[in-house]
Amino acid sequence: MIAKLAWKNIWFKPLNTALSVILLTASVAIISLLILLQEQFEKQFSSNIDGVDLVIGAKGSPLQLILSSVYQVDAPTGNISYDEAKIWMKHPFVKTAIPLAFGDNYRGFKIVGTTPDYLEKYSAKVETGKIFDKNFEVVIGSEIAKKLNIKVGDKFFGSHGDAEEGEIHEEFAYVVSGIASPTGKVIDNLILSNIQSVWAMHDSHNHDEAHTENPPHGEEGHVHEEGEEEHHHHTAHGEEGHVHEEGDEHHHHEEISEEGKEITAVLIKFKNKMGFVLWPRLIAQNTDMQAASPAVEINRLFSLFGIGLQALQYLAYGIMLISGISIFIALYNTLKEKKYEFALMRVSGASRMQLLGLVLFESLLLCITGFVLGTIVGRIGLWLISSTTEQEYKMAFDPFAFALEKEGVLFLVTIFVGVIAALIPAIKAYRLNISKTLANA
Repeated sequence: MIAKLAWKNIWFKPLNTALSVILLTASVAIISLLILLQEQFEKQFSSNIDGVDLVIGAKGSPLQLILSSVYQVDAPTGNISYDEAKIWMKHPFVKTAIPLAFGDNYRGFKIVGTTPDYLEKYSAKVETGKIFDKNFEVVIGSEIAKKLNIKVGDKFFGSHGDAEEGEIHEEFAYVVSGIASPTGKVIDNLILSNIQSVWAMHDSHNHDEAHTENPPHGEEGHVHEEGEEEHHHHTAHGEEGHVHEEGDEHHHHEEISEEGKEITAVLIKFKNKMGFVLWPRLIAQNTDMQAASPAVEINRLFSLFGIGLQALQYLAYGIMLISGISIFIALYNTLKEKKYEFALMRVSGASRMQLLGLVLFESLLLCITGFVLGTIVGRIGLWLISSTTEQEYKMAFDPFAFALEKEGVLFLVTIFVGVIAALIPAIKAYRLNISKTLANA
């Protein structure tokens, strides 16, 4: 009975009710979106730095070095000498040292030269196929395999640099030797090869640049060299640059000298934490490299990110306060205009507590409706953000996840706003003077 009356009273003035619900929905949507975004963002960033105490790379911005080497979301600060890096990689303080060499991409996904330790660091296994053990063999991240429908044995050509539209390296085809298991980490969106493959590709690229007299393939005056033709007539595996034919196998076995070569960065994990304290200063003073701590840089990023989130949360709570005032005005006006009906209800046998409960129930009904709609809108917002970040930064957010503790607190705050908004109208309904109201009517 009370629920039915409350529902009718709520829609007595539909515009007032709609305004209250919209304001409450907007505030809850912003807050729940920020809660989920912050929680998942921090979780993803923290899980990717597990097992990395320091990153050694070229001098420049330490944060840029961490973002490019650990999260693969920025351009690297430059290259470093592999010979110089090896001195530090073999230090007694070091437990594991994972070298990384960046160069090409395939349809926007980075091809990273590294060692099998990189898969171990992310607890990834080769689910189908085998680990890369020859030049130009690659292990594909689970997300890439799913999105591009790549299988073991497939071949493709990489594009130069980070840009998808970069110049296609048609000298050598990469061969998919394995597909990695899903981890929910950055490795799911990477293509992994050995470092020699990156060196061979770029040595070949530099060699080609030195022989620019021969115009590009397909242009007038181009001279077909022996063995070249087979690289230019491969049909696409769904997309440009994907091939299925046999390439020059001797490139896969060729040993490449490490002397004078460069890599992009090294991920270091220490046995002795003294290295964590001493190395950043020692490396900066004695080499052309820098050592940056992922934990320090990501904490700095979180503090900057947190300031923006906090400002938005304050804005959302401000909207919630306005929503509470709107609910209060709506209930107060309804009470003034329906005083006579309330008095008749008392005459018909309704108790004071039932009137008080009716007004409170109306307010809570508005708040619960606003909260439910707000959490739905917040998740739609997260899904839209996720589709953008996944495309741009290969970082996805789960709109169906729940932050039970924080969202539980948000629900209680929403109910509290509803109770406070209904308090004065509910007390007035409780103290309603029947005889005076009916006489005035």
